[in-house]
Amino acid sequence: MSSASPRSHRRASHSPASSLTNEPRRRPHDDENLLALGRIGLVTLLATLTAATPAFAHEGTGLAGGFLSGILHPLTGWDHLLAMVAVGLWGAILGRPLIIALPVIFPVMMVAGAFLAMVNVPLPPVEFGIALSVVVLGAVIAFRYAAPVWLACTIVAVFAVFHGYAHGMELPSAADPAGYSTGFVLSTGLLHIVGIGIGLIDRHETGRKAVRALGALISIAGCVFLWKAIA
Repeated sequence: MSSASPRSHRRASHSPASSLTNEPRRRPHDDENLLALGRIGLVTLLATLTAATPAFAHEGTGLAGGFLSGILHPLTGWDHLLAMVAVGLWGAILGRPLIIALPVIFPVMMVAGAFLAMVNVPLPPVEFGIALSVVVLGAVIAFRYAAPVWLACTIVAVFAVFHGYAHGMELPSAADPAGYSTGFVLSTGLLHIVGIGIGLIDRHETGRKAVRALGALISIAGCVFLWKAIA
């Protein structure tokens, strides 16, 4: 009569089956930290909007003005807003290190895109690229695509260039280009944080379904933007 050795039991307990779940590793306090981060981002965004709206109403020219205009501008277009929230949400789903990397890469590459616009470097149709970003980012959330780190960073970086390019074309008409750019990047970061906060519900089965449905809605909205861009 043979019995399994302790070593065989240890080997069985570390079988590769557990690695097939494709779920990101989570640290014990990740949920609490993300919840606090999401709340801070949402409260800061709402407070900024409350303070900025009266000042924005008195700018009067309709052109991009300065810091307050830069903060409000990403919130006035659904294509930009959905893409920026989706970046944070996808990062939250993927976990470390992308939960940090993606919201950092997007603003950095957006600034690079704005610079390309200011020096008149040609790009493919910008509105097409922006609309496509909403389609793709919504789809990867809906399908829970666990992209490799390099691919997720590349996807976000490329789309960020298009978003930055679109706003870079508006900078020459801004009364305060530096202030406008600073406000725009800050608002972008806050929208990423809101997306990360929404990603908290992905920790639970019911929330995971809701996140996938939200990704599908974002992608459908992107299809509408894409149709308008090519129509």
